[in-house]
Amino acid sequence: MTVDEQSQHPIEESRKSIQSDLDDASRSLREVTLMLEQSQVEVNKLTQRNAAITAHLQQIQSQGNTVAVEELRMAYDSALDAQQRLFVMRGQLEKLQSDQTHLKQHTTALNNLLGLLQYRDSSASTGGQKAHPAGIEMIVQAQEAERQRLSRQMHDGPAQALSNFILQTEIAMRLMDVDVTQAREELSNLKASAMGTFQKVRNFIFELRPMMLDDLGLVPTIKRYADSFRDQTGLEVTAAITGQERRMESYIEVMIFRAVQELLGNAARHSQASLVKIQMDITDSFVKVSVDDNGKGFDAEVLKHGNSLGLNLIRERVEMLGGSFDLHSIVGKGTKVTFSLLAS
Repeated sequence: MTVDEQSQHPIEESRKSIQSDLDDASRSLREVTLMLEQSQVEVNKLTQRNAAITAHLQQIQSQGNTVAVEELRMAYDSALDAQQRLFVMRGQLEKLQSDQTHLKQHTTALNNLLGLLQYRDSSASTGGQKAHPAGIEMIVQAQEAERQRLSRQMHDGPAQALSNFILQTEIAMRLMDVDVTQAREELSNLKASAMGTFQKVRNFIFELRPMMLDDLGLVPTIKRYADSFRDQTGLEVTAAITGQERRMESYIEVMIFRAVQELLGNAARHSQASLVKIQMDITDSFVKVSVDDNGKGFDAEVLKHGNSLGLNLIRERVEMLGGSFDLHSIVGKGTKVTFSLLAS
């Protein structure tokens, strides 16, 4: 086998893999689109039913004391049941819309990657400079995975909570005319739910782009994130900073923060760790960061096979910036990731 044939083999394998992913994503997109259409029809039916029941309830209310208490209560129950069914279906509709958007983005990204591979082949055949789509693919996949995670968190958290707020408000408003004490209890529950949802939204915003990273810099942001992560997960996280605390280039600070964010997420989701230590040493010319956990560890050879997208992406970015990356992990004895960057 010639050198050219050897270099073409992994490219062809990548093309087949991406095409297979694209076929799966396209099939899922068609299924989600069909379910979305069916759910929209169901939501329309429930909306009409809810309007009819509400009109019936208003008619009963207008009759005043001539209506039996039991009949009034049954009308209230029917109205609340119809509203609850409608809110559940609307929540399902929102999730399907979110899935459809993600799948459209994913298929577009895969199509772009196939285009890059084709461009690479055409450039190579004409003697042009060869492209390197592997790094681009890794970045795109990481971005899409993060978007999907945040999309699901937003749907399962704040979006669902907002739907419940509307339902709780409707219940409280109707109870005002029947049971004021119960109505006050519903309003109290609504206030507690709103406070919890507000905190979740703040956490989402912090994960997306902590404003204090721009305002105060890397060190305060890392410390704050460690405290917030400890509160959210129960995982013991410590952050020790040595050397000279100073501002660095914005892209350096963002890269380091995202790396620490990813490594803490790995420790919480995969390693079954109970303790994570963040160590950052800052000098006049470089910054060295290590994240050490006491979890179950793993075989570090997985990096060579591309089975850890997050870790490979950190290594890729560090090396692109001229830094060094080191991973030390032993099964049953935890994992330590260390990387250094020039940051003069």
